[in-house]
This record gives sequence, C-alpha cells and structure tokens, in this order.
Amino acid sequence: MYMDAIDLRDFYATSLGQAARRVLQHRIRALWPDVTGLSVLGLGYATPFLSPFRGEAERVLAAMPASQGVLPWPREDGGLTTLVDEADLPFPDMSIDRILVVHGLECTEQLRPFMREVWRVLSSRGRLLVVAPNRRGIWARLERTPFGHGLPYSTGQLSRVLRDSLFTPDRGRAGLYVPPTRWRMVLASALAWEEIGPRWFGTFGGVVMAEATKQTYAGTAEPTKRRRGYRALAPYDIGA
Repeated sequence: MYMDAIDLRDFYATSLGQAARRVLQHRIRALWPDVTGLSVLGLGYATPFLSPFRGEAERVLAAMPASQGVLPWPREDGGLTTLVDEADLPFPDMSIDRILVVHGLECTEQLRPFMREVWRVLSSRGRLLVVAPNRRGIWARLERTPFGHGLPYSTGQLSRVLRDSLFTPDRGRAGLYVPPTRWRMVLASALAWEEIGPRWFGTFGGVVMAEATKQTYAGTAEPTKRRRGYRALAPYDIGA
C-alpha cells in the first residue's frame, strides 16, 4: 500500500528526510552523471531526487500513483507532475530514456502490471533505476520513515523481479548507511557514512538499488485487451 503523498513530503522536510535525500541523490547522480538531451521520468515518489536533472534533460516528469496522491512539483513551477494509474501509464511506447522508481516497487499491489508498463514506456536503449527498502537494513524496521512501509527487498530479490519483468540488471548496490536517527551530528555526516558503509556494514544499508536495461530480444506473447489511445495529461493544477 502506498503512503500518502503528503506524508512523504513531510518526511523529506525533516532533518532525517533531508539527509536521506542528499545521500540518495548523490548515489543516483553517480549512476546517471549525464542525461543531456534525454527524457527522465520519476515514478512513485521520486521528486526529491529529480531536480539535478532539470538543467540537463530534454524533459523531466514525475508520475505519482493514484492511490498515493499527487503534489505539485517543482515548487516554483508545479506543472511537471501527473496522477497516473500504475497499471496503465499515459505515455507512448518507448518514449522515456530514464525511469527512476522510488517509493514505488515496494508499495504497489500490482507488481506485474506495474513492471510491464515500465518496460513498455522505456526506450530500447533506456535505463531503469529502482530504489527499494533493504530487508536487511535498519530503515526497513522503522515505520516512522517511508522505507519502513511496503515490501522490502534483498539485492537478489530485486534482481529476480527485474529479470522476471524482462529487464537485465547491470549494477546493484546498497545505500543509505547513515542510521535513521534525529541526532544532528550523525545526520550532518551522512555522506561520510556512505563512504565507510560498503566496507564496514556490507549489505546492511537502508536501501537496495538496481540499474537495468530493457530486454528486447525475448518475450511471451499474451492476449491482451486493446489498449486505449493515450492522451496528454494536463499539468497538475495547484488551484484545483
């Protein structure tokens, strides 16, 4: 079950949420250092991590599942978010070059349709990056953070989900080693924790991350109902 978008927004406004955002944004940016001329889609609640791409990418969009709710983003121009049906994304086939899934995979109750839609809209040379709670980490055990909700994954489990959904995992890692505490001294050193975490704490980070490419050479034909035509959604209206 998805957390409400307002609860997610409020978490990322706290000192703990800001530390988590800095750490994960740093990790994501290291994997995608250059998105010049590409289209980037954040799926789930990915807006805290999309801002660095706006100055490079041809376009950046955020799609939030209906059961989570939608909030305007960015603050100065809240027209880049849209509410979607996670099993029927309103984007054409192979139209997105980079898809970032955060607070999405662990919350969906329609995993297979969700991943089928991600596969459909990702371009043939596109890349998917999934961030999910690590089932072996401390963060997944605390419900006061978003990483304590939904179904956590191990690195192996996340890899299997991707393979079963016709993706090829390329790079996987753990992250978010900083303890989920409110102590300012600890949170101020969050990036330092990321440096020592892989050496000292191994697989016990708060999240697992996997980057994958789309398999286009194999598949199973399935009878499906005729898909309706896609229409461009109006930007979220803050005054609505």
